[in-house]
Order: sequence, then C-alpha cells, then structure tokens
Amino acid sequence: MPPPRREFTAPRQVWYAAFGSNMHLSRLSCYLSGGRPAGGLRSQPGCRDPRPPERELPVMLPGELYFALESPVWTGGTAFYDPAGLGRTAARAWLVTAGQFSDIAAQEMRREPGTDLDLREVLSSGRDQMGPGRYETLVCAGVIDDDPVLTFTAPWGRGSVEGNPPAAAYLQHLASGLAESHGWSHERIAEYLATRPGAEGHWSRDAVAGLLESPSGEAVRS
Repeated sequence: MPPPRREFTAPRQVWYAAFGSNMHLSRLSCYLSGGRPAGGLRSQPGCRDPRPPERELPVMLPGELYFALESPVWTGGTAFYDPAGLGRTAARAWLVTAGQFSDIAAQEMRREPGTDLDLREVLSSGRDQMGPGRYETLVCAGVIDDDPVLTFTAPWGRGSVEGNPPAAAYLQHLASGLAESHGWSHERIAEYLATRPGAEGHWSRDAVAGLLESPSGEAVRS
C-alpha cells in the first residue's frame, strides 16, 4: 500500500480500515445507521449519513495486530493495531465519506457523533492522538485510488502494554470477519490469529480453527 500523500487536507471520502469486529458489515451497519450490534452492551446512535459504504476491499496494513487490555463487551483482550510493529495486519477497507468516518470514530471513542474531524494532522504526519483512550489515535496507513486509508487505535505501541488473550467469542467474531472479507481458508485464519501477540501461547491453531466450526464460540485454547 503506498504511503500517505501529504497534500491531502480535507478529502471528501476516505477508506476506513477496520481490523477488528467492524470487518463485519452487519456490525459496521450499526455504527452507520444506528442499532445495537450482536453481543453489544449498548446501542450506537449511528452516523449523520446512514448510507452503506460505497465500496469495500480486503487490505493488508503495514504493522502488527495484537491483543491487550480487557474488552468491556467480549471480556478478554481486545484487538489493537501498532503501525510501527512488524509484519502486516489484515483489515477490511470501507469507502465512506469523511463525515461518516468522523461519526464512526466518535462512536468508537465513546463520543457523540456529529462533528467532522480535523484530518490535517493525520494526513500530513500519519498520526494524530486525539485523546488518551484506547481508540483515540488516528492513523493514516496509506492510499488506495488516491483516497487516504485511515483507522484508529491506541496511542501506545505493542511493547508498552501487557498482552491479554482474547475471549473465544471475540476471536470467533474476528475469524469469521476475516473469512467474510478476505476469503481466507480456516487454516490461514487460524495461523494468523494464533500467532498474534497476546493470543500466541494461549490459543493454538487447532483451537482457533475449531471456532470457525463452532456456532457457540466455545473452544479449548490449547
């Protein structure tokens, strides 16, 4: 993926790169049009513009996916993206308006949607820490078809926080999201997720593969 183009200041549309549960269209739709995602603790207010994404693409972001902290929804570790980490992170890029991205980010940041983000800093430097929270740092991971690829993650890197293995239901959700967006085989999904920091050593490849066969998300880790 090409590096960010620094002349971008106020794009009309952007690619929102979802690397976690928002790889699922059904879950993203709750952030767009409002509603309570499956397994969610609260309803999302939705975006000012509730239209579905114009396009979607499977992408590989430069950097590393890892699991840390504690998910208030799923329990266990939650997924974060370290753009300075090694390897690549599988994601699903959704082509949305800049306003939609602003409102999706606000909901993930536990803020009220309705205000357009100032994207100048993230587009010029590749990063903008908007707050101390776990998803309050914007990252520009590249460009697709002349539109910037944006996501949000924690302000810290993987080496600054202790890993925490994800719960079975969350890992199953990510696994099915990878199958839906990338079309990967069960074996490739299991290899990818079982080797992410935080999950590695706690989840075996066989256990992750078993989640894709189990409707309940129940599996033995190792």
